[in-house]
Amino acid sequence: MSTDTAGSSQSTELRRVMGPKLLLLFIIGDILGTGVYALTGQVAAEVGGAAWLPFLVAFVVALLTAFSYLELVTKYPQAAGAALYVHKAFAVHFFTFIVAFAVMSSGITSASTASRAFASNLALGLGWEASSTVIMLMAIGFMALVMAINLRGVSESVKTNVVLTLIELTGLVLVILVGIWAISGGDADFSRVVAFDTPEDKSIFLAVTTATSLAFFAMVGFEDSVNMAEECKDPPGIFPKMMLTGLGVTGLIYVLVSICAVALVPVGELAASDTPLTLVVERGAPDVPIGDIFPFISMVAVANSALINMMMASRLLYGMGKQGVIPRSLSKVHPRTRTPWVSILFTTALAFALIAYVSYASEDAIAVLGGTTALLLLGVFAVVNVAVLVLRRDPVEHDHFRTNTVVAVLGALACLYLVTPLSGRAGEQYQVAGLLLLVGLALSVPVYLARRSRGEDVKIDKPDEMV
Repeated sequence: MSTDTAGSSQSTELRRVMGPKLLLLFIIGDILGTGVYALTGQVAAEVGGAAWLPFLVAFVVALLTAFSYLELVTKYPQAAGAALYVHKAFAVHFFTFIVAFAVMSSGITSASTASRAFASNLALGLGWEASSTVIMLMAIGFMALVMAINLRGVSESVKTNVVLTLIELTGLVLVILVGIWAISGGDADFSRVVAFDTPEDKSIFLAVTTATSLAFFAMVGFEDSVNMAEECKDPPGIFPKMMLTGLGVTGLIYVLVSICAVALVPVGELAASDTPLTLVVERGAPDVPIGDIFPFISMVAVANSALINMMMASRLLYGMGKQGVIPRSLSKVHPRTRTPWVSILFTTALAFALIAYVSYASEDAIAVLGGTTALLLLGVFAVVNVAVLVLRRDPVEHDHFRTNTVVAVLGALACLYLVTPLSGRAGEQYQVAGLLLLVGLALSVPVYLARRSRGEDVKIDKPDEMV
């Protein structure tokens, strides 16, 4: 890999306020959150005590894709991310739309996962033995609260993101410290950490890839940072170091957390819990009241994820409506709050339906929703890894980061494999992802046919306006 920073200035209407430290915290905060707080138990259920391995593999796959994102964001330091890169590489407007809608859908599934985790942690924090139906209703109620905040126009500032990131990070550091304390005191079974305990119908390789398809949900978020390119000081200079550092920090934290989790709590108990890390803290420090406050720390982490993802999803839908590739009514802005209220209502309605559908159709709603998020984004990442090679034919005047061709190819192949059923991915995830993409088709096809019948050209002119 190589990078040069000379002559990289790009004009932008946005204020460049983010230096390397703020960008690093933004990336770490975007990656940390619901995944590791909610899915550690499900990952352990697939591979046993070696739950750290799927997180490590997910980190490697994310790292391969991050190199492609780094080349593209330093080459085209504009907001829009995957939609912009795909549009520049292939210039197929419908393909750009599908990629953008997949990213939007991943925001809804991620927020829905967070809402389920929020409800479970709230019930635990209050000492309430809530049924699955009650948890579902609490999750929907929480999503309604997120909608209300979104409608009022309350946005996440960089400083707020820093505060919430530190709270999320504090919770995970607590898990690690409690784990180290218990292990050093002889109160943990460290031998479980190297024990594979896979389902009878799966080989070790298939069990690891199945678990990785879930663990990858914990690594997503780094790709969102490319949308901050126009607000960063010297993107080619700071993005490579900060993105790779952020991925490295979060990957290390996840491996340490998973090791502590399986050393302190048997795999069966972890897998059966919707709040696995709270269980770990309670087991590792039974005489210290950390376990009483940990559910609320978890709630902050997943609430932040839900709000950010629903804001992203509604703005993407608004941008697609503004481009006229879906009904323009979805781009309506409230005259007082200046928020895209129709898109907010639409994405929230999708989240309501998704939470209810998965809650009744699956015994493990969190795993299905989290896995679907990873499925959608892995598909997008595969395309981005190909796009970086296609765009080698489009030189730019300024110097930029450049990834190795082999790394981009490996990234594309790894993402494609984790998308296919060969990886052991549950069929329910394909059903949910397919239903969401069908919604996109239902929105776009009538608009396409109507505009074609009037002789209008249907295309996406500015992908950067879709964020």
